[in-house]
Amino acid sequence: MDFELSEDHRMLQESVRDFAFKEVARGAEQRDHECAMPQGLMDQLNELGLLGICIPGQYGGAGMDTLASTLVVEEISKACAGTGVFLSAHNSLCVDPIMAFGTETQKQKYLSMLASGTVGCLSLTEANSGSDAGGAKCMAVEEADGWRINGSKIFVTNGKEAGVMVLIAVTDPDDKRHRLSAFIVEHPTAGLRIGKLEKKLGIRCSSTAEYVFEDCIIPKDNLLGERGKGFNVALATLDGGRIGIAAQALGIAQACLYVASKYANMREQFNRPIAAFQAIQTKIADMAVRIEASRNLVYRAAWLKDQKRSYGYYSAMAKLYASETASLCANHCVQVFGGYGYCQDYPAERFLRDAKITEIYEGTSEIHRLVIARGLLKEAENNWMSSI
Repeated sequence: MDFELSEDHRMLQESVRDFAFKEVARGAEQRDHECAMPQGLMDQLNELGLLGICIPGQYGGAGMDTLASTLVVEEISKACAGTGVFLSAHNSLCVDPIMAFGTETQKQKYLSMLASGTVGCLSLTEANSGSDAGGAKCMAVEEADGWRINGSKIFVTNGKEAGVMVLIAVTDPDDKRHRLSAFIVEHPTAGLRIGKLEKKLGIRCSSTAEYVFEDCIIPKDNLLGERGKGFNVALATLDGGRIGIAAQALGIAQACLYVASKYANMREQFNRPIAAFQAIQTKIADMAVRIEASRNLVYRAAWLKDQKRSYGYYSAMAKLYASETASLCANHCVQVFGGYGYCQDYPAERFLRDAKITEIYEGTSEIHRLVIARGLLKEAENNWMSSI
């Protein structure tokens, strides 16, 4: 077994880490207060090629793999979790499904756009359709001149900035197995507008928007994949998206460990650093062990995806464990800082706010436990030990 990163992955990790430390971390607190992603930062991310990290070179991207994208989100999230999810949503929720299900014409047009600075997003969730993604109501009706879309989507990450979205909408309402289809929609488009922008607890520089479709017409050629296979597109997209969120959570957890350890060595009580007390050492040790275990799960899921092997079960495990690790580490971090951890003068309270969402989006922890249990129980049916 080889646990070493390749030379290309190591160079990417080091360069992104340096950029995150020098450029992204510096404005994280301000972006959190202003609840905005500055155009200048998005331009920098694009100039580094991070918006096209997994897009093949023929479409203008870097042509790297899922592990590369995972490393990027992890390193950026150490500095700013909101910027980390901005990249994750773009690459895993928009780029990935177009690469996996798009026609060559769609790839030539949209992957080139996404690799050169156009921001991408996924429009899936609705007010009454969260974990039950199949319960969507947003309608796409086929007409002579295209698809007419009516309805709304909520909780769209990158919704404010996106110029290209992957949309999941109802095309065959009477067919329970094939009622959904996937589409590529450009923004701005007539009949499409941004509704509510959510005011969130954490990752506040990342926009979370409502999209409203009112007789929005898109070309027939913008159907992504086969008609009636939208649910399959959504599930495959979420499997990959969970790796991105797991990487985000891993980055948050590492930031918590770093600042907690630094503060513990600096802060003195009873004439010695609080790092000398076993109560603090236990928290630091627990954080470190959970982070190491999370990293192995996250990288394994990314590796399996790159090997074109079944990975949904592992991406669920990685996302579940890494997200709960992020919340645990954030709580420990606040506790190490004590009263100061509850104040905005230090980053611990921001880490706590940012960590919580990783247990909710791209599938809640409860849903992931169902996915994991079902996968394990299905495997047990064919396991040799079932004869015992």
